[in-house]
Amino acid sequence: MPAYTEPKLISGNANRTLANSIARRMSMHRGMSVGLVNARVERFNDQEIFVEVFENVRGEDMFIIQPTSNPANDNLMELLIIADALRRSSASRITAVIPYFGYARQDRRTKARTPISAKLVANLLTEAGIERVLTLDLHAAQIQGFFDIPVDNLYAAPIFALDIEHHFKGHLEDVIVVSPDVGGVGRARELAQRIGCGLAIVDKRRVRPGEVAEMTVIGEVSGKTCIIIDDICDTAGTLCKAAELLMNNGAQEVHSYITHGVLSGPAVERIRNSVMKSLVITDSIEPTEAVLATPNIRIVPTAPMFAQAILNIWNGTSVSSLFEVETLVPIYEGLYQRG
Repeated sequence: MPAYTEPKLISGNANRTLANSIARRMSMHRGMSVGLVNARVERFNDQEIFVEVFENVRGEDMFIIQPTSNPANDNLMELLIIADALRRSSASRITAVIPYFGYARQDRRTKARTPISAKLVANLLTEAGIERVLTLDLHAAQIQGFFDIPVDNLYAAPIFALDIEHHFKGHLEDVIVVSPDVGGVGRARELAQRIGCGLAIVDKRRVRPGEVAEMTVIGEVSGKTCIIIDDICDTAGTLCKAAELLMNNGAQEVHSYITHGVLSGPAVERIRNSVMKSLVITDSIEPTEAVLATPNIRIVPTAPMFAQAILNIWNGTSVSSLFEVETLVPIYEGLYQRG
């Protein structure tokens, strides 16, 4: 039995499109209208953030939908202030739905006198009154341990597996999954197992931070359709170089599947001019007009999965069931057909 009446959604300004899509999907599942709580999230002239909630939330099960993407600091502060407003308005439970968890790349001290910013963000979220976090493909899984509250980390791999099976149907035997670095082998191996194909690795050697001295391919990619898998694409420099390297090693074509399309700086231009046939990203980060206008960038939706995860949390049922492709097939009905 659910402990609360109805799940209520509220959104900051980071990705209103995704928030509205989640609300529409929940309306379909519930057979009743689920909308975003009426609120304003604005800025004073000096850029201070102000939040006002126009609906009663006392005793309600609240879900704040807010990725902490660029501008990361503004979006993080919006999330914290919305949580504080809900807590002071006597919301019964506050869950932060963070499709893209900013600061996740600062999960450990890589050298002396550096912060562990991911832990700091975890502390801030907890102190603001958030009691549960729902996110997608954390850059480092150990960040879940930075929290003393439940953290549900969803995975894009099952969605990517569905998409690959749909778009490469009939010649999956020619597909090979490629990890763009040694650190991402686990993620690549999982996807390869899901779709039943081989695995290759691009080994990078750096002379200094941000500068790659040498890249080599570990594995046989000649004549193969290569699918690069990673969680974050920022400036796309390494990704495009990896695609060129694979083509130079005899790959038939190269596609990339990246969960979070940060795509900052020259990324979009690099992708447009790269040898990659396609870059597939999720909508965890609101795509810019430049991203939407780029012909070789395609976006797969996460709203069906997030909507179901929110309903499962509200109902007190399993979220881990969404880790399996079979569970996602009916959720993504009409978008992908198997068999």
